[in-house]
Amino acid sequence: MKIYLFSLGAGLLVGVIYSLLQVRSPAPPLVALVGLLGILVGEQVIPVGKQLLNGTTLAAAWQKAACATHIFGMLPGHHGRADTTIAPARDEKTS
Repeated sequence: MKIYLFSLGAGLLVGVIYSLLQVRSPAPPLVALVGLLGILVGEQVIPVGKQLLNGTTLAAAWQKAACATHIFGMLPGHHGRADTTIAPARDEKTS
């Protein structure tokens, strides 16, 4: 959650600086967001394409390239879930 707050804070700071300099943002917000989405999806074309050329299904290629995590980031409340399972300790003294 911290990273989202830092991102929001950085955006607000840039907005205040733009306002003080009396400068408009370089792109309308929706256009900028669509452009960012295009960049994120475009970065996944090559890794997924390589998997598809190797005969992997689209769903498997998407998962193997970790596209969802890259595009959507680590969503709040979902980080660390994989680390919560602890394997039972093995007693190596008994053979």
